[in-house]
Amino acid sequence: MIYGIGIDLIEVERMAEKIGKQPGFREFVFSEQEIIYCEKHTNKFEHYAARFAAKEAFFKAIGTGWREGTLFNEVEIGNEENGKPQVKLLGKTAITYERMKLGNIFVSLSHLKSMATAIVIIENR
Repeated sequence: MIYGIGIDLIEVERMAEKIGKQPGFREFVFSEQEIIYCEKHTNKFEHYAARFAAKEAFFKAIGTGWREGTLFNEVEIGNEENGKPQVKLLGKTAITYERMKLGNIFVSLSHLKSMATAIVIIENR
């Protein structure tokens, strides 16, 4: 059974501006692994934007938004070996999610030169 669905859309240029102009923003929002992944791509800001959209969609899907006990950089968007995107929760965010007794997390990402979007679906346990 579905617990929650979240979706988000962001302009790639907006993400590039935030990363370029706000010191510490990148590290506040993205995990070390996400930064490594995005920085190795030619169109890195498309990848940052898609991951940011997924994080926003995740917080919408849990129904509480960004809350105490959760951090943006502890919602890590990675890929399975076959390339399928996945959500990995780290640190206090993983503990908070576990306390909420929620189940599987599904994520889909898409990006173009100017826009990125993501949807997250969370199941009940």
